[in-house]
Amino acid sequence: MLLVTHHYPPEHGAPQRRWDTLTPRLMAAGVDVAVLTPPPHYPTGQLQDPQGAHRPGTVSRGPHGERVVRTRFRPHGPDLLSRTRDQAVAAASAVTLGLKHFRQAGERPDVVVGTVPGIPSMFAAWVLARVLRARLVIEMRDAWPDLIEPSGVLDTRRSVTSRLLAGTRALVHRAVTRLQARADAVVTTTETFAQVLLERGVRRVAVVRNGTSFQPLTSDDAPEDDGTAVPPTRPLRAVYAGTVGRAQDLQSVVRAAALVARRGLPLDVRIVGAGARVPFLVDLAAELDAPVTFVGHVPPGEVRRYYAWADTVVVSLRDWKPLEWTVPSKLYEVMASGAHATACVAGEAAALVQRSGAGSVVPPGDVDALTELWSGWAAAGEVPGVDPRAARWVAENADDDVLADRYLDLLRELTHAPDAR
Repeated sequence: MLLVTHHYPPEHGAPQRRWDTLTPRLMAAGVDVAVLTPPPHYPTGQLQDPQGAHRPGTVSRGPHGERVVRTRFRPHGPDLLSRTRDQAVAAASAVTLGLKHFRQAGERPDVVVGTVPGIPSMFAAWVLARVLRARLVIEMRDAWPDLIEPSGVLDTRRSVTSRLLAGTRALVHRAVTRLQARADAVVTTTETFAQVLLERGVRRVAVVRNGTSFQPLTSDDAPEDDGTAVPPTRPLRAVYAGTVGRAQDLQSVVRAAALVARRGLPLDVRIVGAGARVPFLVDLAAELDAPVTFVGHVPPGEVRRYYAWADTVVVSLRDWKPLEWTVPSKLYEVMASGAHATACVAGEAAALVQRSGAGSVVPPGDVDALTELWSGWAAAGEVPGVDPRAARWVAENADDDVLADRYLDLLRELTHAPDAR
């Protein structure tokens, strides 16, 4: 299997974690995995190790024994256009290096997998699959490019350039849909998005969810100063841990926290993580005098301490239609931990929380509803319990071993089926 991806370890993030868990399990089952990916430069956009073994053009063995070929990349900023240029450079380099290293008879892959994000990776994977006569799998972790329009990153009112980009978005949407239809299989992480793709004419869709290895919280995870106090003896505690970007809509969390505090109810909200929206949210919290503390990035192991500290863990997405087709990987982590979730989500994610008893759901972006929810808990001094079904659902549907078996089944089916192209 040849994987074409813009995000890979030693970077940290949801796409990186996905392949860091799938790769060793696939290799243990006999799959020879090779990877085409740029040097580590996420999330800053700058090369993290300019003198190390991850420089462009290097070939090395990854932590699981996989062969990793590092492509070229372009340093970038936080804006979409800059990141897209980087992805395009890496994708073009992936084609060049892929043909150089994997065109020989003994090196040719049976399956080429292209992951999204970034979108150019899937086109690079298509070229390689065609030239190398391999099966093509397109992996859509999120509902791209559907998310571009509601995100407003291509606001046609801003400039001539933005209007041109809006036209480009429409062309990309058609191109991506056509390529999905031509792939031997498309992998999604949710049932809802799989159904959307089937309705668009994609012939074969497999659902391999994001996974988690998060274990239930124990007393050892609790902070030393936690004590036995509960609301209202101490403030109600809420934490968000993850990417702080546009899609997470944490401004609604900050606004709700300010309204709860104005009612005289004690509340302590921690936002743990980094992202482009941190400066805006810091200013907003200061303007509203919201009881919100920004912790910044912490090592993955520290997240457990914040979950144990909190009465409820926030999982939040914006009110964008394509986000109704997604389930944040963070939600699986919260469910596996046994912590209570405040889920500001809709669609499949909201249905999962309600069905499993993982926590409480409010409509995304509904500041009033979130204010009422937290005010009620702060006044009563009690947060609802979590149903054990939530952790069981994760074990059965989002366990890393289970997901690797599903991916392996798909690869076996593709490599043993007669060529229908």
